[in-house]
Amino acid sequence: MPIMCGFAGLLNPKTNQSRDWYQQRLESMTNAIRHRGPDDSAYWVEAERGLAMGFRRLSILDLSVQGRQPMESACGRYTLVFNGEIYNHSEIKQAVIASDQFHFEFRGRSDTETLLAGFTVWGVEATLKKTNGMFALAVWDRESHCLLMGRDRLGEKPLYYGWAQDLFIFGSELKSFMCLPEFSKTLDKKALNLFFRHSCIPAPYSVFEKVKKLPPGCFLKWSPNQPATVEINRYWSAQDVCVQGVKNPFTGTFEEAEEKLHELLKDAVKLRMEADVPLGAFLSGGIDSSLIVALMQKQSSVPIRTFTIGFEEARFDESEYARKVSQALHTHHTELKVTAKEAQSVIPLLPSMFDEPFSDASQIPTYLLAHLTRQSVTVSLSGDGGDELFGGYDRYIYGQNFWNKFSEFPISLKKSLATLLNLIPSKQWEQGFRALEPFLPPHWHWKSPGEKIKKLQEALRVTNPLELYTALTSHFNPPSSVTFTSEEYSTQIKDAEHLPLWEPISQGMMYLDLVSYLPDDILVKVDRATMAVSLEGRMPLLDHRLVEFAWKLPPHFKIQDGEGKAITKKMLNRYLPETLYQRPKMGFSVPVGEWIRGPLKDWAESLLNHERIHREGYLNPQQVETLWREHLSGARNHEHRLWDLLQFQNWLNTCIY
Repeated sequence: MPIMCGFAGLLNPKTNQSRDWYQQRLESMTNAIRHRGPDDSAYWVEAERGLAMGFRRLSILDLSVQGRQPMESACGRYTLVFNGEIYNHSEIKQAVIASDQFHFEFRGRSDTETLLAGFTVWGVEATLKKTNGMFALAVWDRESHCLLMGRDRLGEKPLYYGWAQDLFIFGSELKSFMCLPEFSKTLDKKALNLFFRHSCIPAPYSVFEKVKKLPPGCFLKWSPNQPATVEINRYWSAQDVCVQGVKNPFTGTFEEAEEKLHELLKDAVKLRMEADVPLGAFLSGGIDSSLIVALMQKQSSVPIRTFTIGFEEARFDESEYARKVSQALHTHHTELKVTAKEAQSVIPLLPSMFDEPFSDASQIPTYLLAHLTRQSVTVSLSGDGGDELFGGYDRYIYGQNFWNKFSEFPISLKKSLATLLNLIPSKQWEQGFRALEPFLPPHWHWKSPGEKIKKLQEALRVTNPLELYTALTSHFNPPSSVTFTSEEYSTQIKDAEHLPLWEPISQGMMYLDLVSYLPDDILVKVDRATMAVSLEGRMPLLDHRLVEFAWKLPPHFKIQDGEGKAITKKMLNRYLPETLYQRPKMGFSVPVGEWIRGPLKDWAESLLNHERIHREGYLNPQQVETLWREHLSGARNHEHRLWDLLQFQNWLNTCIY
């Protein structure tokens, strides 16, 4: 019985409080995440051990009470709270039963109980290595008197931990911590610099000084007997998978690779279609979502339910493509056209939805799509992960082409060229490209040519591929240009310079997106947006077997003739004609730059008010004002940087003050 949910808990090393004290805090912590599990709640308190764990449940399969959490193992050693899905739990259960150490009865058919049985037979870490799923979990081990926590390999489900005075706290979302009277909302300014660079805060950091995120593929151990020590180990490493895949590549033909990938993905989709509640899929009409829907429909005896949203602004509207794919695959399709006003109405919800500053503007349409989908189904599959695994982002192509052309140029010449490009104002670049657009090939039809030229200026100053990736992906580079803090935490991006993954450059970029952009931005966005409406999202392309195989594929199986996703396009050709999906990548966003010049101008100005920013003390008011005035005048398009600033201010106003 897979269950999507949320959990929260605390451990008090002093064990000096009553059961009622723990119960009150648990109720507050779990009520704060009721949206993650509206169907049920339960608590586990052992005041004599200082332990309290609470759970909110969204039931998906086998809706009986036998899967209720927190759940105790048959042997009595372990107590577990678990958010997620173990797709191969039947396989694990059979392995447990076949074990010499199996000498207890299963009470139900939940994957929660299967996990506990695995812990009893093999131990916690060994069991996690056997799983195929998405999850975050916390388990109390009475024998060793310690708390163990784990997170899925790719980071689909969130897990926070930290301290509130002497209390060790953990849970699915930060809002469970913020309701505790002992919790301090002291902001981590070095983590804020990461936010202004990436539009999110990468793991293991959080916006608060005393809270961290458990990184994907990790296993944590903490004991109240040694409260100062948090032990973290990896049971699965994306870095190892990528490096070993490159060192030991697939040696078959393109056709053999496509067949193997097809079988893996078909099985991944099949596993994720198990549910006792209505199930559907997000459909944009792009390659990844179309492929997932095609494989779902192939394995279903009834039309799959598909969902898409469209926008009034034609350049952001993909609904026509999704409609045509639905017709070709014979799905039961639901489409909703969203007005700008409806999209803007989501903005006040964002701070409490994400708990910490987060400013990927596609958070708005993702929430709207999740809201539409939840009206009909409880589970929805999506195509997330395809861009990072199979070379779908434009920056892989542009970055590789740039490096091929300019890497051998003397740095002095590149800097001179950057200076020359800077002589022409951004607004004039915009006007020039618009005038020439009818005569330019489609790949030169840029959304924001002026800003792309500015990115080119930054790229011309780099000296290695890692600096190029940083220049192409950073919003503020450096973030200290808008904050008062020059320090910035090291991340997996900064640590990747010497990995043997940079030939070709696009491959190194795909690695960095897999370990940072995907878990810290894309998966955060999807989890919070779907869970905000109590919808479970499943992502077949992130099946770890598929990820491991994808990294064995030669780069030219992914990027060919200046276009990505060669192998997944070939797979999709089995189900759809190329004319239905072969088009420039549109993305999934909204025109926030235009909104803040127009209907949202007053809201934006109130948040970016000079006196207010000066009083709060986090941002440089002069720099903020310069960005705002340049954007309003049309001299520069600062929509991404201003959206970062606005979402930080919006979060500060809602969650802190």
